[in-house]
Amino acid sequence: MKKKTGLIISLLFLLSMVATACTVETPTPKGDLLDQVKERGTLIVGTEGTYKPFTFHDEKTNQLTGYDVEVAQEIGKRMGVKVEFQEIPWDGMLTSLQTKKIDMVANQVGVKPERQEKFDFSKPYAVSYAQIVVHQDNQDIKEIEDIKNKKAGQTPTSNYGQLAVQKGAEIISYEDMMSAFRDVAAKRVDLSLNDRLAIAEALKNSKLPLKTVGEQIDRSESAFPIPKGNPKLLAEINKALDSMRADGTLAKISQKYFGEDIST
Repeated sequence: MKKKTGLIISLLFLLSMVATACTVETPTPKGDLLDQVKERGTLIVGTEGTYKPFTFHDEKTNQLTGYDVEVAQEIGKRMGVKVEFQEIPWDGMLTSLQTKKIDMVANQVGVKPERQEKFDFSKPYAVSYAQIVVHQDNQDIKEIEDIKNKKAGQTPTSNYGQLAVQKGAEIISYEDMMSAFRDVAAKRVDLSLNDRLAIAEALKNSKLPLKTVGEQIDRSESAFPIPKGNPKLLAEINKALDSMRADGTLAKISQKYFGEDIST
């Protein structure tokens, strides 16, 4: 009986040791994120892939392309690493960055104080303004003050969604700009606020019954956010942007997509 009791105690002890070993967490990699990027040889970049002309799929090749995509690819090239894009809906993108599932976001992220508390931002690589889109028949909305109590189709956490809230609009949530525009065209929502360059591209190639109204407002600088506390990675990104600006590459990419230099 004593032998059996001793055997049982020994087995229980071994089982507890195994359980303890299984619950030990894998050590979190330390050091600057740049070291990890260099080691794996890849910069992982989050983008929508549905926000033309910044990030979208070419209709002929289905390849991911756009202003933000090309600028990010050039940054990777100058850092000596490949760029791997992960396509993520806007409202999940910054969360993915915060949880370090991605290294950087290339998606016209406006530099805002509340975002700077959570992320570090590169130097700006694009400057633009917001504009209002309404149905062609709409006569009620002529300027930004008119959107109060109107239904605005927006991605809620975007610059433009936040601006619509500030101006008193009721937000109807959408994952991307074109989905919101289609519902403005169908009169399910009254308006949508977005980047004036993205709007111009969307309306140029669209048969949707839409128009822009009011002045261009809310000057916005876009930059690449990365997880906080990675100064070496941030310095490398800025170094690449500085060299692209100095040798004209940034202006050349901008001219390709907009016919003007939006980088300053």
